[in-house]
Amino acid sequence: MSPVPPLIALMRPKQWSKNLLVLAAIIFVGKAGDPSAWPPVLLTLLGMCLLSSSVYVLNDLMDAQSDRRHPTKRHRPIASGAIHPTQAAIFSKALALGGVITLMAVNIPAVIGGAVYVGMQFIYNIVAKRVAVLDVFVISLGFVLRAVMGALALDVRISGWLLLCTGALALTLAFGKRRSEFLSQEGNETRSSLSQYSQKALDHLVASSALGSALCYGMYALESPTGRAHPGLIFTTPFVFYGVCRYVLLVFRDDNLEEPETLLFRDPHIWVSVIGFLIVAILAMTGLRAPILE
Repeated sequence: MSPVPPLIALMRPKQWSKNLLVLAAIIFVGKAGDPSAWPPVLLTLLGMCLLSSSVYVLNDLMDAQSDRRHPTKRHRPIASGAIHPTQAAIFSKALALGGVITLMAVNIPAVIGGAVYVGMQFIYNIVAKRVAVLDVFVISLGFVLRAVMGALALDVRISGWLLLCTGALALTLAFGKRRSEFLSQEGNETRSSLSQYSQKALDHLVASSALGSALCYGMYALESPTGRAHPGLIFTTPFVFYGVCRYVLLVFRDDNLEEPETLLFRDPHIWVSVIGFLIVAILAMTGLRAPILE
């Protein structure tokens, strides 16, 4: 069998959807219509995809033994024996080197941001993934850092409001995933933090973080300097609220909820919410007016 398919699987390309948060800055600083702004942002996106894949390969190397006892993770390339650990280690280093070189082509702050991301992943794997709630918060900080990376690429300031919204939404997604893992009991052998949760606690954490993310974005669209300068952003809130509500419905309806990044590609309601949000946000930041609100 060709080694190409296992290597691609090892990179976890579905997880790259998380790195799309790098594009948040170019949209919300109003530079989406500036052709010169896209190259550094797209290079940063590529660099983050390479770095994140390098970390995923390293994670699989560290967790290979426990992954073999997991009903679905045992099919991962290293755990299944499709890729030798030595080959995987070399591949991880190559991906990391490619990510660093790509970010160097952007600017030094982007390289520093990439280094912080990798450092956070080490903290997660060494300490945080074994501690309930802390595990989810470190994951959420990774989402926030992705949004920051877009601002670093453009050498612009990004609203603290937007970072708060990103973090709150990431908490919602991560707690939803933890709840699914807890109910299915599929992750207890490979994710030690699950034993510290309870279903009741996870139910409340999902609901409260979902409410917080919706409220944070509503406040951002209305009261932040960006929102006041671009009143049309208020028209993005229905897409955010609907997407959050749809996700909460799926969390509580389906005990075996898919990975958030897989759900993004398979649920048409969330697809419509994301696409509608992006279209209206770009329009709002590039001139869509809301006279009735001004």
